[in-house]
Amino acid sequence: MTRTLLVVLSKLVSGANIRWVGCAPDVRQRIYFANHTSNLDALVIWASLPSLVRELTRPVAARDYWIKDPLRRHLANKVLHAVLIERKKPTVHDNPLADMLAALGDRHSLIIFPEGGRQTATEMMPFKAGLFHLAKDRPDVEFVPVLIDNLNRILPKGEFLPVPLLSSVSFGAPIKLEAGEEKTRFLERAQAAVKALRQS
Repeated sequence: MTRTLLVVLSKLVSGANIRWVGCAPDVRQRIYFANHTSNLDALVIWASLPSLVRELTRPVAARDYWIKDPLRRHLANKVLHAVLIERKKPTVHDNPLADMLAALGDRHSLIIFPEGGRQTATEMMPFKAGLFHLAKDRPDVEFVPVLIDNLNRILPKGEFLPVPLLSSVSFGAPIKLEAGEEKTRFLERAQAAVKALRQS
């Protein structure tokens, strides 16, 4: 019941136009990687997926943000089944990459934001290395670029209450790590795949 209500509310608030321009919804394992400008990003992407795909897809989120109060903890753990990672002081025993690989297992998909934290600038920040290591460790998983447009105006950084506006979520063609491809090249190509969805 809570999951259904959350999906409906997120669609009403975001007014998101969902576009599949490079692939179709599928239950196969995927890592959806997107730009990050709002606290609503993970929720809106998750809610944009068809129900069967949504059941197998887990957002990756910052632990320090989602454990701040009982409501956030409930939503993260019981509703979204989010993978909560340490983003500020990762250690060998608290490693975000290891947590994501474990969460993928042999059936789940993930939603991740390779820029790290939410961005307020117009241009995306460089993607962090985690996306490359995931692609290297799991070549069997599809990596799907996602562009979120206008959510930063609905719930800007630092705000608590959303302002309903129209936004869009665009899913692009999957990419993969090519044989011998270096980290910098792959991350640049991944970011270009997200940016290209603005023109599609």
